[in-house]
Amino acid sequence: MRRLWIGLTFVLFGLLLGIPVVRIAIGAFDGGWSGFIDGVGRPEALHALMMTGMIVVIVTVINTIFGVMLALYLVRANWLGTQLKRLLNSIVDLPFAVSPIIGGLMIVLLLGPDAALGALLNKAGIDIVYALPGMVLATLFVTFPLIIREVMPVLQEIGASQEEAAHMLGAYPWTTFWRVTWPSIQWSVVYGVVLTVARTLGEFGAVLVVSGNILFKTQTATTLVYQDVENFNVTAANSVALVLAACSVGLLLFMEWVKSRKEN
Repeated sequence: MRRLWIGLTFVLFGLLLGIPVVRIAIGAFDGGWSGFIDGVGRPEALHALMMTGMIVVIVTVINTIFGVMLALYLVRANWLGTQLKRLLNSIVDLPFAVSPIIGGLMIVLLLGPDAALGALLNKAGIDIVYALPGMVLATLFVTFPLIIREVMPVLQEIGASQEEAAHMLGAYPWTTFWRVTWPSIQWSVVYGVVLTVARTLGEFGAVLVVSGNILFKTQTATTLVYQDVENFNVTAANSVALVLAACSVGLLLFMEWVKSRKEN
């Protein structure tokens, strides 16, 4: 009976994960290798992939810096108080409870050209919605909890005794972080970064709402796939989707390698 349930579990995950990836790979090469190259090498595809890569870099850097900082505050900063920590924890988990499309819509309503703040920023020459800043904000909203939720359990597990000892010996806060705290949380930060990159690569709903999917301006790889499917350009859509899937699978394999190295 146990083997039956294990077998059914593998079959289920194979149906949900394996078959779609295989189908995308087959569809990407419907026109042969040249069809795949044409789908990925189109000017709009190259621009969309470049835009996606740019958002990945910006979002990952911001999430890493501020995610680690907020995790430290939520675990170590007793001066915040219990109630404020609970409130901040709830806010951190908000993207898990709210649809990405709703998150993108909130950004449009707050910072769009029809909003008071958005109109003020437009007059100052700063475009948020239907531009790169809005796409970064939408992706940050979706991915912000990932690094925090990876780092917080590790900080809670190791405690603060070593950091307090370093402080008592006269170490500066920055020195304490790099010499004491960072070695303990570095692998959890790596996990969070990998998850952030993978999530950013596949983000669609919030970015679609905020970007407007403007060709050669605010179109990302995922929104290009959506447009290709709408235009019945299925081979090209599969080609770009395969590139994204390969990047995500590669990142997950890298994370498994990191885990095995940590255990050894």
